[in-house]
Amino acid sequence: MMKDAPDHLDADLILKLYDLRREAGLREAREELAREFWPKNAKDAVAVLEHGHPLNRVYRQVSTYWEMVYRMARHGIIHGDFLVENNAEGLLLYARVEPYLKELRAAGGPHVFQNAEWVAREVPAGRAIAERMRARVKKALGGG
Repeated sequence: MMKDAPDHLDADLILKLYDLRREAGLREAREELAREFWPKNAKDAVAVLEHGHPLNRVYRQVSTYWEMVYRMARHGIIHGDFLVENNAEGLLLYARVEPYLKELRAAGGPHVFQNAEWVAREVPAGRAIAERMRARVKKALGGG
């Protein structure tokens, strides 16, 4: 259920989400995860769910932030295209785990990445950006 068009309330939410991304702890977590979390198989992807994993804390912080953000679009609180055009970083994380969603959901719960998946499938800008992110992940992992 996507809003028909963005309005000033969407712009206000985008600015607030941007401020949250700049918060020191979240910024550090995003940078660490972007640098260190590149799963090459389901085992790598699921391992991060273990509390003893060195990236578990940052993974939980970043993935739940993006799920919260994308949930707003899924529930019609913010215009989906407008959101993704300004906040696509979560789709890069999604592209990294997408091949392993079945295993992540079996280990972490059936709702893991459901909002990012919705954005990547149902939001026109989300579909286009997700495709670009998949290509980035493939290239970074040595697949072309």
